Amino acid sequence: MGLFERYLSLWVALAIASGVALGSLFPAVFQLFASLEYASVNLPVAVLIWLMIYPMMVQVDFASIKDVGRRPKGLLLTLAVNWLIKPFTMAALGWLFFRVLFADLVDPATATEYIAGMILLGVAPCTAMVFVWSQLTKGDANYTLVQVSVNDIIMIFAFAPIAAFLLGVSEVSVPWETLLLSVVLYVVLPLLAGYVTRRSLASSSDLSRLTELLTTLKPLSILGLLATVVLLFGFQAETILAKPVAIVLIAIPLLIQTYGIFAVAYGAAKYLRLPHNIAAPACMIGTSNFFELAVAVAISLFGLQSGAALATVVGVLVEVPVMLSLVAIANRTRHWFPAAAQTE
Repeated sequence: MGLFERYLSLWVALAIASGVALGSLFPAVFQLFASLEYASVNLPVAVLIWLMIYPMMVQVDFASIKDVGRRPKGLLLTLAVNWLIKPFTMAALGWLFFRVLFADLVDPATATEYIAGMILLGVAPCTAMVFVWSQLTKGDANYTLVQVSVNDIIMIFAFAPIAAFLLGVSEVSVPWETLLLSVVLYVVLPLLAGYVTRRSLASSSDLSRLTELLTTLKPLSILGLLATVVLLFGFQAETILAKPVAIVLIAIPLLIQTYGIFAVAYGAAKYLRLPHNIAAPACMIGTSNFFELAVAVAISLFGLQSGAALATVVGVLVEVPVMLSLVAIANRTRHWFPAAAQTE
């Protein structure tokens, strides 16, 4: 591992602190960056995430994707976690904490909005950042791509009905432009660019030029991650400093949900004897959230200053550091799983 990867947790911690400090000192600059969006997708963040994902997409070998169907367990695991477990445990935890445990600390109307924001996070499985977590756990890039793609297709049809059911309303207004544009920006375009790059540089007998390019791009991918963290925390600096108690209250059930879902998925992956390079990304997809979509829907349904929007923002705040801790856990327990060569 290089210097960046070895001390990635330290760099992320510094990026978080820098984002909060810069956002509070120069709010106008971050407001300008925040205003650069289309269909509720922030374009600077999209560019940085694209920078992170592109090197991983270059590693995708399209010729081997057809073999994923022979190993269906990893795909079935992430689908079960994302659509049969995670949304409902998130709703249950929201109700438990804000209707029971924190009932004396939060008024009922605000509690309802916090629960709604948590539900929106729970119904939106990760699309973009999971490629980063997959790479950090040495996941199978081809298999990860298929897992994300299938989840994205299901999300287009399942997000609104499940969210509507759990929110207890008759209709949820989904910003389809945000959903579709995010899938295009974070999956389709990087995938096409990676395919073109790989096809132009690699041959069946010589991968030296491709390897050289990936070595050059690797530091840029990590820098893209750190810059994304700085921007996200800079956007929310004023909220973090203005409502620290509310953020802590929301973060507690979110942390329990995240670690709990990972434990369930990781335990199931071990029981199914999945290879680690499939098990780790499958669990990361089931654990992390498509926070861009959740934030956009919360704002459109409840308003920018609502408790629901704040809850989704807290989801953004805990996402990177928590997922890095799970990456560390997955890497340290690699020996629990069969070798990658074993067939599911």
